[in-house]
Amino acid sequence: MARELQLPQAIAADKASLTTWIAVMAGMIGAFMAVLNIQITNASLLDIEGGIGTGVDNGAWVSTAYLIGEIVVIPLTGYLSRVFSFRVYIIASTFFFAMFSMACAFAHDLGSMIILRGLQGFSGGVLIPMAFTMVVTKLPKRQQPMGMAMFALSATFAPAIGPTIGGYLTENYGWQTIFFINTAPSFLMIAALWVTLEREPMQIRLLKEGDWAGILTMAIGLSALQTLLEEGNKDDWFGSPFIVRLAIVAAVSLTAFVWIELRAAKPLVDLRLLGNRNFLSGTISNCFVGFALYGTVYVLPEYLGQVQGYNAEQIGNVIAWTGLPQLLLIPLVPLLMKRFDIRYITMAGVLIFAASCFMNTEMSLNYSGDQFLFPDIIRAIGQAMVLTPLAAIATSNIAAKDAANASGIFNMSRNLAGAIGTAALETIITKREQFHSNIIGQSVTLFRDEVRQRLSEMTNYFLAHGVADHALAQHKALVALGDTVRRQALTMSFSDTFAVIGVMLVLAAVSLLFARKTRAGAGAAGAH
Repeated sequence: MARELQLPQAIAADKASLTTWIAVMAGMIGAFMAVLNIQITNASLLDIEGGIGTGVDNGAWVSTAYLIGEIVVIPLTGYLSRVFSFRVYIIASTFFFAMFSMACAFAHDLGSMIILRGLQGFSGGVLIPMAFTMVVTKLPKRQQPMGMAMFALSATFAPAIGPTIGGYLTENYGWQTIFFINTAPSFLMIAALWVTLEREPMQIRLLKEGDWAGILTMAIGLSALQTLLEEGNKDDWFGSPFIVRLAIVAAVSLTAFVWIELRAAKPLVDLRLLGNRNFLSGTISNCFVGFALYGTVYVLPEYLGQVQGYNAEQIGNVIAWTGLPQLLLIPLVPLLMKRFDIRYITMAGVLIFAASCFMNTEMSLNYSGDQFLFPDIIRAIGQAMVLTPLAAIATSNIAAKDAANASGIFNMSRNLAGAIGTAALETIITKREQFHSNIIGQSVTLFRDEVRQRLSEMTNYFLAHGVADHALAQHKALVALGDTVRRQALTMSFSDTFAVIGVMLVLAAVSLLFARKTRAGAGAAGAH
């Protein structure tokens, strides 16, 4: 009889309740919105720059300010959720995320936009690790792969679909509407979490025990590093005294942070978790994936806008093919994880993602939206297969008490690597354009018959289309030829960036070779 009574309990322990699933899904809405807002402005930067009266060089701060706030707060989340309680902290953060998001629509200059986007990122960044933590602490082990698949939708689908949503809203309703998209989901999320999350007492006394030296050095170091990455290419990197000072501040602060965390009795970020072989391997691979994930979402809109002259909505329609197939594919990944070695699934996904990047290494001036369709679909297949099993590998041996800390490290590493990747790729585009321009320029000279013939044809074209003065027509022909050379060099530089991203993904696959075999649902033990 006792055995008969124990059986239903054992079955129940393997299935989360409806209340738990509602809470987890509400958390996923928050993570999706937080990641979406990193990239949602990418396709609309020109419109936003015009709206707040700033130049192209400074417009990138609209995205960067948000990312700084997000990167700084993610490692703080575990500590602050203990201080204020998980329930209060996530609900309050969601509320402020919605408020600061709407406030961005009313920014009147670059300074106010940077402050509001930074605050939006600081409140929204909380939602990413907390959603991850809910999966590994509230769901039974056998259901964690499905929870990880839901989290993967936020981490890979949201960046891909962000420019699509932003571009559509900007072209049809104005750039301000981008910042109202979070309002309804935020209040739906607050309502769901209010009724499903258990109440816990706050532990304000923990503020006295806080690792404040670690918090201070981390915040200063990460902020300086992100600012350095954003401004470096524009200011010629270490040729600028400002960049040198930022590099010194970042290096000193982050070195001090690591030293403090390794010696502290109650560290803000428990770096000792990286001693876990699977967590280390998974986190390193996650960094390379973050580089590629955010790198492709940066490079593709830049190419379509700069070389092909696409508007925000057109850019969004091209990028959508990287995101939409993932809606169908990601839910199937947990089934694969039950049948095959998780490491091999992840490696296959990473290498498919890499292959899609290598497909774009031979671009020409005719390479536009239609030519990106097949590589984008391949990329979607690869991305869908990566994050769910990668998160399972990283958390396979993490205890429930360390889940929040592990979540902070894992998610911050991806976002920070994405920021580094974006800055690196921006520099590569600039330097390789200069390189290719020099190479092409050596061939395009007036001493070559075909160049003179081309200029003659272009001069005649302008004379036949309203230019009466022969000298002016020749000048226009020279300008047009120079523009063609520049566009060709720029196209070749973008091809080079896709090759770099592909190499990073190959390194991500190599780093997974050092992980131990794990089974689906072997993540952190939960409170169930």
